[in-house]
Amino acid sequence: MEKMQKLAMMDKIVRELDDLKSSQTSVLKKIAQIEAENINLGVQLLDKELPDIHENVDKGMEEVSGLLEKFQAHREKFIKDNKLAPAMETAAVK
Repeated sequence: MEKMQKLAMMDKIVRELDDLKSSQTSVLKKIAQIEAENINLGVQLLDKELPDIHENVDKGMEEVSGLLEKFQAHREKFIKDNKLAPAMETAAVK
């Protein structure tokens, strides 16, 4: 695979990881909303189960965020190691 193709694939993965992070944020908001609504409802099943789900999703989001940061650093190193910055600037101007 040619270097610019690899970079394009890396860019796509960065976008997908960022989208995954956003999706998990939305899931956390939904869980918090259900928890808040259950304060008035008082269903013990939800009181018991939702905190564990919230914790697991939060942990997953932290892991995805960490992976995203590491992968972005990997991408930047790839650009530097392969001297692709000038090629990216030229492509951006076109």
